[in-house]
Amino acid sequence: MKISARNVLPGTVKSLVNGPVTTQVTLEIAPGIEIVSTITTESAKSLGLKPGSRAYGVIKASSVMVAVD
Repeated sequence: MKISARNVLPGTVKSLVNGPVTTQVTLEIAPGIEIVSTITTESAKSLGLKPGSRAYGVIKASSVMVAVD
């Protein structure tokens, strides 16, 4: 896989919450460290995602916001 994004996080699919239009994908990228993404359900099916499968979280953002209470 070649991609221009530099933030590529390998992980394991921990869970999928399927909806009619979108699917919430939780990836465990390190023990106890998870990231969550919402993708189309069609894309989740096309990628063959299922709990335990390997996948990559690819992050491409133009800005990152930081806040405190």
